[in-house]
Amino acid sequence: MTHVAVLRVRGFEMVWKAVFFACVAAFALTLSFGAQAGSQTTSPSPQPAADAGTSTDLFLMPGSDFDRPGLVPRANLNIGIGHTFGWLKKDPMGDEVTAAYTYENAGSHGFFHTSFGSHTEALGIMKNFGLPHTKILTGYTWIQAGLTSFTGYAHVENRFYDGEALGAAIHFNDHNGIWIQESYNKIPTIPWYTTTGIGYTWSW
Repeated sequence: MTHVAVLRVRGFEMVWKAVFFACVAAFALTLSFGAQAGSQTTSPSPQPAADAGTSTDLFLMPGSDFDRPGLVPRANLNIGIGHTFGWLKKDPMGDEVTAAYTYENAGSHGFFHTSFGSHTEALGIMKNFGLPHTKILTGYTWIQAGLTSFTGYAHVENRFYDGEALGAAIHFNDHNGIWIQESYNKIPTIPWYTTTGIGYTWSW
């Protein structure tokens, strides 16, 4: 690859990451202004948060990849934020919009870190659904798409990322919970792999 091509690839990566974090910042500002507007509005008959149908989740989810073919474990560390919108409750695709960053060990050995890394910024849509006879346990599906950057090579390699997950959330109270999920991940030019993750979430 020529020097000009390398600069173009790196320039594309910088533009993508700038757009991604700008979207996250705009998302956070929207939530902030929405919260301020809500606090200034009085209602004669306030409803519980569950009935209002909106919430914000900050999640930290470490896990392990199992690369295919085979069962090679690799570190998978995920952090992100999501917001549930009431007007998306009837959408079959999902009612919670998410933005997340994931680090994965892309080396041929080791679990936590090698000189080769995989960095993914992804936007997603999550569908939360209740389970019969319980309010402590809920289920969800999660579809994500974004950009994965492989580092440690002569130049950064960018690939499209696609992920689908099925999980369950255990709610300790209105603000604390645990997510447990299994996800299928696909990046062009590398074998598909699954990820088993368990993480903490703070909701408000």
